[in-house]
Order: sequence, then structure tokens, then C-alpha cells
Amino acid sequence: MTRLAIGIDLGTTNCALASAPPDGGVPAPLEVPQIVAAGEVSARPLLPSFIYFPPEAQLGAGELGLPWNPEAREAVGTFARAQGAQTPARLVASAKSWLSHAGVDRRGPILPWGAPDEAPKISPVEASARYLAHLREAWQAAHPDVPLAEQDVVLTVPASFDAVARELTIEATKLAGFEEPPLLLEEPQAAMYDWLARRGDAWRRELAVGDVLLVIDIGGGTTDFSLICVREAEGVLELERVAVGDHILLGGDNMDLALAYSVRARLEREGKSLDDWQMRALTHGCRAAKEALLGDEPTDEHPVAIPARGSRLIGGTLRTALSRAELDSVLLSGFFPEVAVDVPLEKPRRAGLTTLGLPYPSDAAITRHLSAFLRRSAEARLDPGHSFVHPTAILFNGGVTRSPMLRDRILDVIRGWVEAEAGSPPRVLEGADAELAVCRGAAYYARTRREGGVRIRGGTAQTYYIGIERAELAVPGIPPRLDAVCVAPFGMEEGSEVELEQSFGLVLGEPVSFRFFGSSARKSDPVGSVVEASEVTELAPVETTLEGAAGEIVQVNLHAHVTEIGTLELSAVDAGSDRRWKLSFDVRGADS
Repeated sequence: MTRLAIGIDLGTTNCALASAPPDGGVPAPLEVPQIVAAGEVSARPLLPSFIYFPPEAQLGAGELGLPWNPEAREAVGTFARAQGAQTPARLVASAKSWLSHAGVDRRGPILPWGAPDEAPKISPVEASARYLAHLREAWQAAHPDVPLAEQDVVLTVPASFDAVARELTIEATKLAGFEEPPLLLEEPQAAMYDWLARRGDAWRRELAVGDVLLVIDIGGGTTDFSLICVREAEGVLELERVAVGDHILLGGDNMDLALAYSVRARLEREGKSLDDWQMRALTHGCRAAKEALLGDEPTDEHPVAIPARGSRLIGGTLRTALSRAELDSVLLSGFFPEVAVDVPLEKPRRAGLTTLGLPYPSDAAITRHLSAFLRRSAEARLDPGHSFVHPTAILFNGGVTRSPMLRDRILDVIRGWVEAEAGSPPRVLEGADAELAVCRGAAYYARTRREGGVRIRGGTAQTYYIGIERAELAVPGIPPRLDAVCVAPFGMEEGSEVELEQSFGLVLGEPVSFRFFGSSARKSDPVGSVVEASEVTELAPVETTLEGAAGEIVQVNLHAHVTEIGTLELSAVDAGSDRRWKLSFDVRGADS
């Protein structure tokens, strides 16, 4: 039987799964069964990325049961999101954002973040695995004779995910019961593949050699920018992803919190105060209100309920509302301000101490991050003679961009930048589905890998480096300087391998630390080039003891391999024998 092509979107706010029929039809999403109310199961195309752990007293017999797990003791999806808004200490959210955070133990039970000790907790990896397991079980329930393990599966990740986050994503698939690791595909590319699938052969008439496509992907937790160029090879049009933005933790989550602060300020002016957990509940309430006000049938305002805690609020649940005018003001002025293209990102002076949490950027203006990306990408000489890349077409993706108001603001800002340099304003690639494009595009990509078709060339989204300690005279109180040596260049294709010509000394038999770095800005560094470590971003280190005699130092060459599934493997190879040591990207707090 012909293998089906499956695409999975493991999103910050929603997950989805789609399959592409072998006859060349457009990929279709799976209706995913999930708890939508106590004791009620309904199938929907989106599975909200939330896990709710109810108190024992709240659980009734079978109230959270699913067709494949009648005795479930937790909720995933729609009901979890709704209940968690009332009890945020028991709600796991934004697991995908935590999965990319190098400052925490991503295999440790840290979610819900900040919840009291008595509350159930799981790791970001485990949370991701539970979403994936839910999708896998939903597929098997709908297609009992078509095992998912026997299909061609592609899983999407943010373009800005580094090598560590990609490895952890694959680890989550193993925990979820996937027998073979799926291929990884960048989300902006998946959105582009969905557009190609919808247009069919007509896309070749809508795009021309020299076109520069800007993919703007604003989801629940992250904002991703990618540039895709249209080139010609032997008379055939081809697409190449030529630039990827930084990993920016800006999205719907940030907007929900900003709206919550606005509502809280209004309540405080009315003499009402909220504690920390009520603030979390208000944030979830503002998310629901935002989605309703930006939805297909918007109203002038939407109610928001906040459960009472303690004695400061009398009369039970506090009720208020979020107005459309308030929403427009907060989102447009705070996240999408009209700025000049050369305005730098705001970097306010930071306090010496800060609370632990996700590393949100200090500047919340997505338009300023976009201008910085386009200016930086001009170094790739895509648009000579201009101070920034002038995109000729724009593809929107991500739940935030469902709003016509927000899309129009982004377009107005970009058009203003381009026209100020006498350029032609970009057009919008129509027909995209902001919430389901990624899973459908991933399914289409899975089919094209097997059957042929247009492919977007890309490779690694960052340039990767390893830290090499300089052999210098010892100076009291001054640590040896560290160089960052390029081991994998930007755009290194899946299945390719490189080996550094330089030799290094590898310490065996005793605890050592390997430091890794990455950069999405340095695209021209060749393998073996040396840069200052301060010029690139440090990733999670590896703390390990390599097999060998204690204190032995062997001469090795470094070998890099981008696997077929899209992960990066580094090895040290003994120059005088066949011995090889794998220097896997790892995470803080994990055993090597």
C-alpha cells in the first residue's frame, strides 16, 4: 500500500495534523477528538497546546476519558485551555517556548512555571510529547488500518530553532511513541509549501526570477521571519530560503499579557486589585476575548471573568470586558507601531536582578524586529543599492496574522519603508490559511520528497561553531581566551558532511565541557573559519567525560553531519585510528 504523507504542526498555541492523499490532492487536516467539556468529546481540526491537571475532587468517573484512554486523568486541548484560565496553577502552556530556552533544565519538571510545589509538574519535553501522543492516538483511532509509523511523517519547527531545540523535539517524538523520528521542516517553509499546493502549477506564472518572498510567521509564542528567493536553474524556476531571523519570543502570548495589564490598570483605577494568580487567569481571559474580537464575527467588546481569591474581592467572580478600541490601541501601538526602517531596537538598561522565566525580548515592537531583520539581510546582497531588502511578495502565517487589522498595519509599514527608497511595494500572496497552513504544507513536503515536485532549498538555518580554548601563557585571574571555530556553515544541506582541516587536542577520561555557538546573521563564514566568541550566540554546553585513559589527549579532526531528518551531529575523529567520539548538542542538567 502507498505510504501516506503526514504533516504535524507542534505549535505554541495549537497543534494540528494533516495528510496528503497519494493521488496529488490538496492535504487535509485531521479532526482531532478532544475533551471540550466534562464528559464531552468532540473532534476539531486544532488541538490547543494546553494540558490541565484537575484536582482529585474535580474528577468524575470517565469525565476526561478519550476513545483511546477512557481513564485519562488529565485534559489536553480545548477543555484544558478553558479550565486552566480559571486555575492557572494547574495549566501547562507555552511548552514550545520553554523547549527553546537554554536557561532551564528542559527535561526537568518545571511546568506550570511558578506553580506551587503541590501542583503536578512536567518538563517541556514531556509536555511536547503528550501533544504529539494525542495526535498519534487520534490518527490511529481514525485510521486503525494505517499505522502512523508506516507513513512518511514531517514535523515542523520554528526556522529559528537551534540545534539543541531540534534535538529535543526529536526526543519528544520518541517519548510520544513514534517508532521512527520524523523529518524536520521549518514552519515558514511549510507555510510556503501550503501556498504552492493550493496554487498548483499556477505559482510559476505568479512568481518570477528575482522575486524575494518575505514569510512573516507570528504565532502564539514566537515570531519568525524568512526570506525565500526565486531563482532559475537550467531553465527551471526554483526556490531557496536565503535568510532566517533570530528566535524572537514574541507572539499571541505577549499580546494576551499586554491586554491583561491594560485591563488590570483599568480595574485598579476602579479600586479593585488582583493577585498574581488572578493576573494569570485574567491573561487567559484576555486571550479568549482577543480571539473573539479579531474573529470572523467581531463585536464591540467581549466579557472577561476573573475568579476571586482571598478576601480582597467580595462577591465571587470579578467580571469586566475588553473593548475593541482597547484591543486596537494595545496591539497596534505596542506591537506594530509605525516606525522608520532605520530605527534600532530598544534596549533599555536592565536591572541587576530579574525573575526567572522565558527570555522575552526587551523590545515588543514586531515592526522594529522586522526592520532589523531586513537591514541585516541586506548583507546577503539580495537587493544591492538599498539599505534593506525590498521584498517583492509577502506570505503571512500564524494565528496572529488572521486579523486583517494587523496584516494591514504590517503591510502599510513595509510599503512605507520601500516607497521611501523609491521601490515597488510588495504584493500579498493570497489564499493562505494562517492556522492550518503549516501542517498541510508539511504533508505536501512529505509527498514531494517521495514523488518529486518543487522543493525549497534551505539547509541549516544558522552557522554553528565550537569553542576552542587558546593555548596561552597563564595570567592570574584571567581565563584563557576562547575562539569560535565554524563547524557547519549556513545552508548546509540535509545528508551532507564536512570535516575541518585543522586538528585539535581532545581530552579523554576526565570531566570536560564543550561550548557551542550559533549565528543566524553570519551567513558567509566557511568551515574552519575562526571568529570571536563574543560575536556569536552561545548555545547549551555539553558536560561529559569521554571514554579513554584519564588525562589522555589525542589529536582529532572535527566532523559535522546534517542528518536526513534535519538534526546536526558533531564528532571528533582520531587522526591515527578509527576511534570516534560523538559531541552531541545537549541541554543543561542532562546526562551526556
